[in-house]
Amino acid sequence: MVRRLRHVVRRTRRPGVDLSHPARSPLGSAVVNCVLYEDGVRHPVACPADKALRQVRRGGRGFVWLGLHEPSAEEFAWVAELFGLHPLAVEDAVTAHQRPKVERYEETLFAVFKTCGYVEHERLTATSEVVDTGEIMIFTGADFVITVRHGSHGSLGPLREALEADPEQLAKGPAAVLHAIADHVVDNYLLVADAVQHDIDAVETAVFSEEAGRGDAGRIYQLKRELMEFKRAVAPLNRPLQNLADRPMKPVGPEFQPYFRDVAEHLARTADQIASFDALLDSVLQAHLAQVTVAQNEDMRKITAWAAVIAVPTMVCGVYGMNFAYMPELRWTYGYPFVVGLMATACFVIHRGFRRNGWL
Repeated sequence: MVRRLRHVVRRTRRPGVDLSHPARSPLGSAVVNCVLYEDGVRHPVACPADKALRQVRRGGRGFVWLGLHEPSAEEFAWVAELFGLHPLAVEDAVTAHQRPKVERYEETLFAVFKTCGYVEHERLTATSEVVDTGEIMIFTGADFVITVRHGSHGSLGPLREALEADPEQLAKGPAAVLHAIADHVVDNYLLVADAVQHDIDAVETAVFSEEAGRGDAGRIYQLKRELMEFKRAVAPLNRPLQNLADRPMKPVGPEFQPYFRDVAEHLARTADQIASFDALLDSVLQAHLAQVTVAQNEDMRKITAWAAVIAVPTMVCGVYGMNFAYMPELRWTYGYPFVVGLMATACFVIHRGFRRNGWL
């Protein structure tokens, strides 16, 4: 919670980033930003991607960071040709809905990260959306970084500002950007996990409260479905981060291995949280189903007890309702009040016995 508050405070204090400049590139509205960095410092003059890349390669230092949001195949074709991207990676970047991974294509590293955001809601219901996912694809080369974002959240504007505030780290090149994005995505996982825990605590409290209803099963199943979506974003990323942490992969040098090892540790912590959440929800669901079974048994005991109470007068009335000519007490003056009193007494005794045993 403290980390989330700090994150909100930082975002409110920083000036906003203009994320929509269609005129910056021939690609049009898909372009979020195109910036040239030299020695960790942002070039003051904005320029198209082709011009920025020529300037970097002519000078032999710096790199270009091109950010895109949900580009079409036609819009991304120009970028792929300009930067020499592999066709398979280009297809994945445009199609989206990819599994988290890190792949190397000659001198270019292609990474896919699932972004996660917590969907605020007043009360968890059987149809509430809890976790919203998106994707960030990163092409990392020796002198360029291309980020392709899919989804309505996971903006990299604040991250870009944070990196620009640390020129020493940004001067390390595109690998520093890749690490910052990975760290940013995994940190958001931790925030989402903390928020999901509040929902799990609320469901657990509701299940064991006196007002627990049988409709809580729908809420628990919905939370498990959302947790499964969260797990699909987190779990597959473990091996790619371990590869970056254990062995150098161009253009990520050995000096970045400790950084990615730290990110991998945070990811492992989130994965452990998700596993514990899943186990806890299984236990809560089993407890809820057991409560429902107990409640049904109590209902059946009450129904059975009342049926036994009603069976006595039914039996007596059935006996005296038979049309035989010779039956005892048929012509007795006190026969009717005696039979009614007998039925009332029998019903009272049986009812008291059931109450004493806890059936009523």
